Amino acid sequence: MNRILVIEDEQRISSFVAKGLKAEGFTPTVVEDGITGLDYALTGDFDLVVLDIGLPGKDGFEVLKQVSADRPELPVLVLTARDSVDATVTALEGGAADYMSKPFKFAELLARVRLRLRPVAASGPPDDVLTAGDVRLDLRKRRAYVGEREVELSARELSLAEVLIGHRGQVLSREQLLSHVWGYDFDPGSNVVDVYVGYLRKKLGADLVTTVRGLGYRVD
Repeated sequence: MNRILVIEDEQRISSFVAKGLKAEGFTPTVVEDGITGLDYALTGDFDLVVLDIGLPGKDGFEVLKQVSADRPELPVLVLTARDSVDATVTALEGGAADYMSKPFKFAELLARVRLRLRPVAASGPPDDVLTAGDVRLDLRKRRAYVGEREVELSARELSLAEVLIGHRGQVLSREQLLSHVWGYDFDPGSNVVDVYVGYLRKKLGADLVTTVRGLGYRVD
């Protein structure tokens, strides 16, 4: 089970990320300032760091620089509201394994976390393909297929399909799907999940997603 250090001072976001990671089988630890975060990153047994830039105590770029120098094998995913090209370049040149701007969607964050933690396989079938019946999702190429036919999905449709098929056999509530696909600023009263499930049924097959009345949706 992978341990992930989340260094984020905005409690709403850190709680959202930690809950999502825990639901996916990871063990998250949340730290709210740069000084403590750096100490945890350098001394703790973590497999990946999710790092905010605007931190109290010590700026995230300083934390990134020190982690890259002392623990270059530890991947750092930078998560920040600073979405300028300069900030992106600074983070990547400073040693970040990846970079995401806020607001973000948990499904994309999860995909990037899994990508950075996935070992390089010498042989054998790929572990980045999800299937349900005739439907196949290639997570690395971000493409969907029904049988041998490629189906064009929007980024949001693909993210929703990934969450549903990735949790085959489980009933996911509308709130869970909103949180995973639409992010932490979702409107809990929105019917957008129902609309997008309709899109998936039209494109990937009417029987792909089952409605569990009063509870949510499930892919078998």
